[in-house]
Amino acid sequence: MVGTQDISSRTTLNLFYFAAAAESMGRHEETVTVPSGESLESVVSALVASRPGAGRVLEICALLVDGVTFRDRSAPLPARDHLRIDVLPPFAGG
Repeated sequence: MVGTQDISSRTTLNLFYFAAAAESMGRHEETVTVPSGESLESVVSALVASRPGAGRVLEICALLVDGVTFRDRSAPLPARDHLRIDVLPPFAGG
């Protein structure tokens, strides 16, 4: 995710982790900067590389981008800065 692209071609992601996702990540939120057009799949891969114990949880979490469920993790993220990514593990009971 780190490259030599100029700053205008980068996107800031504000990640918010809930429940088991927060526990596995060891935090409730963080901000990362990625190349514009990056996919959630590559963002999650980079997060897992930095925190290997979180992989199993992150793989089953729902990911919301600015409040909308983002089902295709291989699709590029929307082309705007300061995206909010909510990382929600499955919840039992509704």
